[in-house]
Amino acid sequence: MEVILLERIEKLGQMGDVVTVKPGYARNYLLPQRKALRATKDNLTVFESQRAQLETQNLERKQEAESVAEKLDDLQVVMIRQAGDTGQLYGSVTARDVAEAVTQAGFTIERSQVVMDKATKMLGLHPIKVRLHPEVTVTVVANVARSETEAEGQAKAGRVVTLEEQLEAEEAALEATLAEIEAEEETSEPEAAAEAASGEDEAKETP
Repeated sequence: MEVILLERIEKLGQMGDVVTVKPGYARNYLLPQRKALRATKDNLTVFESQRAQLETQNLERKQEAESVAEKLDDLQVVMIRQAGDTGQLYGSVTARDVAEAVTQAGFTIERSQVVMDKATKMLGLHPIKVRLHPEVTVTVVANVARSETEAEGQAKAGRVVTLEEQLEAEEAALEATLAEIEAEEETSEPEAAAEAASGEDEAKETP
């Protein structure tokens, strides 16, 4: 089936191009989403009469998308999931999940704007494309972890943090805290002793 594209479609064409597509793709996606018109003589005439207006509207939407892209690009969203020791999720992270996480982060997007060939089923940092406009695409990072602590570790390391590494980090943090407490106690003991001695001296001097 031949259609007239009303906007740029990746791997298909630019606005105004007349392209041949599968009938199902046209009927189920392009036509109902108003991304294309059937390439009839009447529709070609209508399109040409509205081309300038359509191009202006497209430019405005593109500029808005570029403005959002500056803030959204490289955004990292934390997604807590249960997983096994190998990092395999007991579920998955889908385009809907990513869209909801990005929206919660303050940028409203639709599931259809998230470009994922398949759901994510492993822990880690996953770059995911978000199409804000047919000509504007950004990348967000889904930080999939078992806990907020693990997510922080992955963000710092730039990779998956194993359970062994996480335990080692927690032990190191605990040891550092204990060392600080011991150091404070050692510092406070001489001060306490000095205060006690001073108190005794004052008591002796008092008639």
